[in-house]
Amino acid sequence: MAKTYQKTARRKLRSSYFTTIISIALVLFVLGIIGLLLLNANRLSIYVKENLGFTILLKDNARAAEVKRLEKVLKTSDFIKSTEYIDKDKAAKELEQELGEDFVDFLGYNPLLSSIDVKLYADYTSPDSIAKIEKILLEFPQVKEVYYQKNLVHLVHKNVNRISMVLSVFAFLLLTIAIALINNTIRLSVYSKRFLIRTMQLVGATKGFIRKPFLVKSIIHGLAGAVIAIVLLSGLIYISSKELSEVVGFQNLDLIFILFGIVILLGILITFISTYFSVNKYLRLSTNELYF
Repeated sequence: MAKTYQKTARRKLRSSYFTTIISIALVLFVLGIIGLLLLNANRLSIYVKENLGFTILLKDNARAAEVKRLEKVLKTSDFIKSTEYIDKDKAAKELEQELGEDFVDFLGYNPLLSSIDVKLYADYTSPDSIAKIEKILLEFPQVKEVYYQKNLVHLVHKNVNRISMVLSVFAFLLLTIAIALINNTIRLSVYSKRFLIRTMQLVGATKGFIRKPFLVKSIIHGLAGAVIAIVLLSGLIYISSKELSEVVGFQNLDLIFILFGIVILLGILITFISTYFSVNKYLRLSTNELYF
């Protein structure tokens, strides 16, 4: 009978530890996602800005030598990241694929102009900078027009700078919620052992002696939860890197190690502090108060 009771008690204890660790891991995983976004906020901002660009429409009578000279000037410019020349025939084929019909045969001629697609560096993607670059490019005799969506440029420039601020506020709120959730999990775990704490007090154990095993287990639980969260984050980063390799991935190992270090530190600190105050609470209560 005693052995059966002990086995049941151990099984319940293991189940309690497992639930606590999983709860901590899931909360740390969500925190890790926000941390990942925060650490990559600058890269995300650069990625969005550098995918904005404009198209230089060339005059129909522009000679090949002039176009090559213009391309060379563009490639050596400090503000231009990349260029791609698209001749009339290529532009017609691309438009034909989009429309699903051969408009050149229908019209009898190709009305499209040769063009150069330009991508700028992030520092030069503000509306004012693009307007200045547009004026410079229009001075070239072979350039007919510089086309870009001005409203989109203004919208992106206005909102992309808010990314870090919004993520920071969201991260703070989530951190507060995470601390509350982990704290409640720890308090429930300590609550189930409140009579054990009282028994240890009655036999003369000091407060430090009583706290020690709880704090050691809290560190182990926090570390175990952090390790599980790191494994989940690694899987998420691996999957995300296939779609957003320029924004999220294992290329910048320094940021990844910083993130994992923060997750481990938060896991240990939150569980340690929550356990410390929870145990102290029951150390101060009288025997009658333990029943409420």
